[in-house]
Amino acid sequence: MKAVKTVIVEDDFRVADIHEKFLEKIPEVEVLGKALNAEQALKLLQDNKVDLVLLDIYMPDELGTDLLITIRSRFPDVDIIMITAATDRSFLEKAIRYGVENYLIKPVSMERFINMIEDYIKKRELLQSRDDIDQEFVDRLFGKRYEEKLNNDSKFPKGIDELTLSKVLDILDKSDSGLSAEQVGRRMGASRTTARRYLEYLISADYCRAEVEYGIVGRPERKYYKVKPS
Repeated sequence: MKAVKTVIVEDDFRVADIHEKFLEKIPEVEVLGKALNAEQALKLLQDNKVDLVLLDIYMPDELGTDLLITIRSRFPDVDIIMITAATDRSFLEKAIRYGVENYLIKPVSMERFINMIEDYIKKRELLQSRDDIDQEFVDRLFGKRYEEKLNNDSKFPKGIDELTLSKVLDILDKSDSGLSAEQVGRRMGASRTTARRYLEYLISADYCRAEVEYGIVGRPERKYYKVKPS
């Protein structure tokens, strides 16, 4: 996956520096620049191919919620996450109407910040993983409960992330034959151990089955198949 080219729009340079340091911990992200006001932000967007903007609301020359409208009009392909100290509900309502990816209220911990960006990246990867969609795919993208057996509990077990799980399901969906944990890991950009953890979880939820197959040299290999709905 190509790096997510990101711009930080934050009037406090100290906060902008902190957010930049957080982003440096995420290898899939490339910070193109920081803007201290709306004018600088539009210049960065004009001069660069930007994927994601982290947008504050209170800036010296324009409210971020007003800049949001301009960005939507001039740069419709840019994703936006609001990060602000503003607690006025009207700002949140406006942000939602103009399609922000997320909305965080300062101060934001490093863990929450990184988790939010990683969730955004997983959703972005899932969206780009196929050209043709169906309702199940859309439900996964929007985080809806797509299989009753997987959702008897409000949370998945430790080590199981819903967006990553959706990606594994999509890989199985698009395969005409069984896949090994190594093959699934390679396609999802993760280790064989991580892939196996998700695959075995799907088996426990009766959403996947495994068969031992023997290759040319007779070495057994565990292959995973998605269980087709009856």
